[in-house]
Amino acid sequence: METAAIRRALLAWFRREARPLPWRQTRDPYLIWLCEVIMQQTRIDQGLPYYERYAARYPTVHDLSAASEDDVLKLWEGLGYYTRARNMHRTARRIVEEHGGEFPRKAELLQLLPGIGPYAAGAIASIAFGEAVPVVDGNVRRVLSRIFNLDACIDDPQTERELWRIAASLTPARSPGDFNQAIMELGATVCAPRKPECAHCPVASWCAARALGVQEQRPVRKRKSAPPHHEIVVAVIARDGRYLIGKRPAEGLLGGLWEFPGGKVRPGETHQDALVRECREELGVAVRPGGLIATVKHAYTHFRITLSAYRCSIAGKRKIPTHSAAHTELRWVSAAEFDDYAFPKANHKFLHLLREEPKLF
Repeated sequence: METAAIRRALLAWFRREARPLPWRQTRDPYLIWLCEVIMQQTRIDQGLPYYERYAARYPTVHDLSAASEDDVLKLWEGLGYYTRARNMHRTARRIVEEHGGEFPRKAELLQLLPGIGPYAAGAIASIAFGEAVPVVDGNVRRVLSRIFNLDACIDDPQTERELWRIAASLTPARSPGDFNQAIMELGATVCAPRKPECAHCPVASWCAARALGVQEQRPVRKRKSAPPHHEIVVAVIARDGRYLIGKRPAEGLLGGLWEFPGGKVRPGETHQDALVRECREELGVAVRPGGLIATVKHAYTHFRITLSAYRCSIAGKRKIPTHSAAHTELRWVSAAEFDDYAFPKANHKFLHLLREEPKLF
């Protein structure tokens, strides 16, 4: 394989064809890191508005460090994978508190920070500081699998190690950041998962998969099974014009977000039975389930849900605690205050209905 020729072709193409994305106009490690966190498992068109909002609201790592977690999560609302936002906030605080506001300049040191793995560390170190370290994300895996015609499953650890080895052998000592961005850009714009535009590829001459006509069969992936489905019920409890919401624990799925009490419907349970059980377990109170407000469907990475929201009332005069087994904090808030809290996306699909309270309660 003509490594030097591939490098030259990719760099020349990138400098000519690269999309003018805002983080490409800087060598500020904070803004590059911000981009890498936001764009993980996120399309450019979806992530770009979030990047712009964060860069405007928190222009430096000191600004982000000083923010509250609730504010950071609220700005992230709707982007998903909320662990990214929580780790981003933790990392900002550690950089300020332990590194005087300066990012470590080496990839191996960057990986010691929350949420920064080998890919993000390589991107930051190579683009911001010129360290000759590789990056391997989904786009790079696809490009390398095709250029080198890798017929082994890229989900296997051995193949993953081989991809990193190949990427390291290609990364040049000069302009490693531009090269890494070039190979990622190639996968994002030309070497697409389906119907790659080989006629416009700057490295088509060296692509072994294309030469054999198997480029659309690379990379090889494991067949995915259908994701499980869960029935979820939530209790919309109103009192004096306010609704009871709880904050999920910081660790775990949707950590730090606010939601209505509820949970999974067990086999053999009715929705009403599940509401009574969940509220007893979470809040220590008995509720009387009322009418259905809305049923919404939502897909997460590894499972799908059908969420049914019911209006409920508290039986008796039992006082609601300030926290519960499922929530670190419980609050009564008005519908007008919903915009002050970060909710999971599934909840957003019916929040607007609660502003029509007289029709529901």
